[in-house]
Amino acid sequence: MFLKKLKITNFKNIEEREFTFSQINCFVGNNGVGKTNILDAIYYLSFCKSFFNHNDFHSIRYEQDFFALHGFYDFKGVEEVFSCVLKRDGKKQMKYSQKSYNRLSEHIGKIPVVMIAPNDHILITGGSEVRRKFIDIIISQQDKEYLQNLIRYNKAVEQRNKLLKSFQLYHYIDEVNLLIWEEQIALYGASVQKKRKEFFTCFKQPMNDFYQEISQNKEEVSLEYQTFEGDLLSLLKENREKDKVVGYTSVGVHKDDLLFNLKQMPIKTHASQGQQKTFLLALKLAQFDFLSKNMSIKPILLLDDIFDKFDFERVSRILALLEDGRFGQVFITDTHLERVEKMIGEGLKERTKIFKL
Repeated sequence: MFLKKLKITNFKNIEEREFTFSQINCFVGNNGVGKTNILDAIYYLSFCKSFFNHNDFHSIRYEQDFFALHGFYDFKGVEEVFSCVLKRDGKKQMKYSQKSYNRLSEHIGKIPVVMIAPNDHILITGGSEVRRKFIDIIISQQDKEYLQNLIRYNKAVEQRNKLLKSFQLYHYIDEVNLLIWEEQIALYGASVQKKRKEFFTCFKQPMNDFYQEISQNKEEVSLEYQTFEGDLLSLLKENREKDKVVGYTSVGVHKDDLLFNLKQMPIKTHASQGQQKTFLLALKLAQFDFLSKNMSIKPILLLDDIFDKFDFERVSRILALLEDGRFGQVFITDTHLERVEKMIGEGLKERTKIFKL
């Protein structure tokens, strides 16, 4: 898979731009010129949403009525065009070779992408929902059934929560409907949990290997998947009275977490800033490795501001991985042309294209 050309119209602060790409692509310019927004446009064409903004309409350029993104991809010699258009007064429209999807979720996984960005630290400092999202993004790109079951599970939890909140208002609950949604939660929750466990089993060793490679075997790190134990339907019934009081579903895979440890202690509180950065880098490289092995194509790798946020040693190790051919197409942003040229070096020069913004 190779992104040959990208057309951007009214996306964030970009009025109109068109780019033709190489294997390694560097966007260089001052802060605020739109470097990160170009990476986000590439990400948007993969996930139908921004990596940074939760509100889609924030991605439409100021005082404009729409944005449009068009990506021209090469899949083993066959060109495929993916387009995304969002109007302020309409729905988001994603097209694949001029055909619209019935559901946006059908698109997920067609263009695998891994983003490494400065705000990745939220995976360590943020709540469990951030880490669940990290897991879900990886599995969903290579497993359509998982994504559909996760959507169905979340819908069932939402409906059960509505019944629980209605009890708080009216002191009555429809027990028949409650059981129906609990059975749905248990059915799809068991499937989601099974897939997450399988993913974790495959993911933890490569992640540890990448950490050892980057840190030069300096510390021992580990991952732990935290989830419920037992039959979910029984647990939901056991927690009914408690859930009526609090007004939400207190047990299930929507409470899962991924625990990060350094020498058996939480990385959040017991690791230095440098150790945390190395851990996050290893986490994202393991994400790339997992998708590459399970999808038979190398994801696009987006590296936002890494020269500025990581030290020379860590960046050098990333670039060494680029040189040995482990990655496919790569997009990098930076503020200093001289630094980019120095870091890329002679080994990657012929495969690199630099865009001065």
